[in-house]
Amino acid sequence: MEWRAAKAAEVLRALVRSGWNIKRQRGSHRILSKSGWPDLTFAFHDRGEIGPRMLARIAKHSGLTPDDL
Repeated sequence: MEWRAAKAAEVLRALVRSGWNIKRQRGSHRILSKSGWPDLTFAFHDRGEIGPRMLARIAKHSGLTPDDL
């Protein structure tokens, strides 16, 4: 699997499509929840870009795949 950089808004949309819900938000920090998974903190500005290494880390904690984007 090869990750490429993506806008934070795209990644957040992909997480929501895959079943994650925004539990609460304060500023740019969003706490996402999904049944059967521990809560995930998503702390990126919408227009910011997330690099491949951070995307891989998010994927490890959320089950996201490059095909989801």
